[in-house]
This record gives sequence, C-alpha cells and structure tokens, in this order.
Amino acid sequence: MESKALAIELARALDAKKALGIKILEVEDLTTVTEYFVIATGTSTTHVGALADEADFRLGQLGVNVLRTEGHDGKRWILLDYGSVIVHVFTQEAHDYYDLEHLWADAKEVPASEWMRPEPDGGADNV
Repeated sequence: MESKALAIELARALDAKKALGIKILEVEDLTTVTEYFVIATGTSTTHVGALADEADFRLGQLGVNVLRTEGHDGKRWILLDYGSVIVHVFTQEAHDYYDLEHLWADAKEVPASEWMRPEPDGGADNV
C-alpha cells in the first residue's frame, strides 16, 4: 500500500474511534526515518489504548502489519511504526508536552478534506 494511502487509512481508523485533533504530516523531505506522521489525541489513557488498537486492527484487516509498537504499557503516548508511516496517539497532556506539530512545523499537512469521509447526510441538519 502506498504511504499516503496508508496514512489516510490510519487517520480514518482513528477518526472512527473519535480521536481528537487528527493530523497527517508529510515529513519525507525532512527526515529519512519515515514519510508520514499521523498524530491524534485520546481523551484518556483507555481511549489512547483503544485508538491504537483500532488502528492496528484496521490495518491488519488490510494485510498491513505494524513493525514496532512503543508505549502501550503507559498509554500516554503510543507509537505505531509502519515503516513509511508512524502513528503517534497521545493523551492531551502528553500531546501538549511533546507538541510534535511545532517540532515538525516545516512539514506539509495533508488537508483533512483528503481523508475525512463526508457524513452520510452530507453534514446538513435535518430540520
């Protein structure tokens, strides 16, 4: 699976479990470590764990396995490494502390319009 498509699938999996502040950052011109970061925040350590599990489960269904996982014990910051895409799932406190978006401010953000699925009713209020 192409890296951008993988990042989009991961963002969608996180969105389906109500992750907050999801961002996809293209970092391939800034580092040799990976091509994309997917960053999201959970509302609690339980939510952070559930978000990481859902992302891993969804990608596993597509035949893509995580290469390495870090932080599942503490669940304040869980990292899922898919090689060309690295997922960071934080609690709000950890997200504020590490502030990856600021650290990688030169990265290009993939607009949410490229990965968010429209609501079934088009987002309009039924009146």
